[in-house]
Amino acid sequence: MPFDLDTKLRAWLEDPFLRAGVVLFAALIVAVITRFIMTRWLKRLAAKTETDVDDQIIEALERPIFISVLLAGIVWAITGFELAVGVRFVAFAALKTAAVITWTSAAMRVGALLLGMLSRTSEHLQLVQPRTLPLFETLLKIVAVGGAIYFGFLAWHIDVTGWLASAGIVGIAVGFAAKDTLANLFAGIFILADAPYKLGDFIVLGDGERGCVTDIGIRSTRILTRDDIEITVPNSVIANAKLINETGGPHPLERVRVTVDVAYGSDIDQVREVLMGCAKGVEHVCTEHEPRVRFREFGDSGLRFQFMAWIDEPVLRGRTLDALNTRVYNELRRAGIAIPFPQRDVHIKEHAGRARD
Repeated sequence: MPFDLDTKLRAWLEDPFLRAGVVLFAALIVAVITRFIMTRWLKRLAAKTETDVDDQIIEALERPIFISVLLAGIVWAITGFELAVGVRFVAFAALKTAAVITWTSAAMRVGALLLGMLSRTSEHLQLVQPRTLPLFETLLKIVAVGGAIYFGFLAWHIDVTGWLASAGIVGIAVGFAAKDTLANLFAGIFILADAPYKLGDFIVLGDGERGCVTDIGIRSTRILTRDDIEITVPNSVIANAKLINETGGPHPLERVRVTVDVAYGSDIDQVREVLMGCAKGVEHVCTEHEPRVRFREFGDSGLRFQFMAWIDEPVLRGRTLDALNTRVYNELRRAGIAIPFPQRDVHIKEHAGRARD
């Protein structure tokens, strides 16, 4: 009997186990070739770029693509078997769940890489910065896990309409119950993004509280006053209030002012000369910027002058003002320039009729 190759080959392919093995082997070959292309060709192209983010993205996608090709081969191989409806459903649902888990993990890794790249180029995107990066990474994980759960339910034919409706109702209730917390949360996000102040800055709140920023959280900001008292301020309060950042200028220097009155009749040029010399030798007064003296106004009791000098940083304002006030007073007294004080002349006018009584 002659050997019929076509008949033998057709007989082999009709065997479901042999056909499944051939399909799995072919899927494995395709997966290996795909990995080889990504490892050698795509990585070589990515190596020519200035950033290494594309290299890391290719590395992150290499494993899920390899697994996806294998899963596709398994699905194709299963279709060749005459399985019960329940068994087929469980097998396909399990494979879909495996694909969802694989790509969720890859999506979180790729998303973290993209967020890190955006945070390093924050001049183009103000919202994503190194300070806000942990927040966006957390939101990415929540969205990715939520999406994985949703698609996992769909893979097992679980109706999520009721779940979503219930979640919406619960979300509305939680939103009303925690509206203050949510207000602080969103205010904290915009504070971190807009950066009106940073750690170590000296700020003055709307009610006059002044201190150094020690912590910027999602819910609140903490400042440490000069009395070593920590104040916790909700972010929603700071976001809606006027804020003075004494360290937020182009440099940490701050200008302080000493206002003093001298008696009418004083030599203005002499007063200027005396005040200009008051900054010499005073600790923490910046020598790079020359102090200034301004004749401000004619006061009720004297001529009002203002002496202005720069200090190295805002935290030194108190002690520097103390030293400058002391120096100004001593130098004016040494120069014989009087510092007037308010005087009032009271005239009592006596009525003629009252005198006759």
